Amino acid sequence: MPAIADSDRDLLLSRIRDVPDWPEPGVVFKDITPLLRDPAAFDTMIELLSGVGGQDVDVVVGIEARGFILGAPVAHRLGAGFVPIRKAGKLPWTTTAASYALEYGEATIEVHTDAFRPGERVLIVDDVLATGGTVRATVDLVRGAGADVVGVGILMELGFLSGRAKLDDVNLRSLLVI
Repeated sequence: MPAIADSDRDLLLSRIRDVPDWPEPGVVFKDITPLLRDPAAFDTMIELLSGVGGQDVDVVVGIEARGFILGAPVAHRLGAGFVPIRKAGKLPWTTTAASYALEYGEATIEVHTDAFRPGERVLIVDDVLATGGTVRATVDLVRGAGADVVGVGILMELGFLSGRAKLDDVNLRSLLVI
């Protein structure tokens, strides 16, 4: 997949606000709410993310929480189903889980056990790739159910955190590398 056009990159970047010292001192939070508010920027982002896995996608996965906002319209655009990946204890049905390391501990994500069928083509969508743990755990959950990960679409990759290194076995496309 070719690099995104400079005009699209500039549009997306212009709608992402840096919030210094949030949620804690020393962190610069990347706020995407201005991008979501702008119809042209939002449409551009959804169009670009929709091309990551090709047009033959059965299911789009959105990772909690901002991945829901991005993944659902991508699924709609592709005519695919949508599956949420949630933090532990948030889903109301039988689940399967994957745990992963964080900088300060461990976290667990879950998906319903009936979310995927063997051989389904799955596109994973999220807003930020940081250290790669959440996306890696998501890939493992999807593959553990027998489905195929055809791509991972990310709005922003924080390149200095090297999360991409944990995902060298997937078709990873980040619209913006910061």
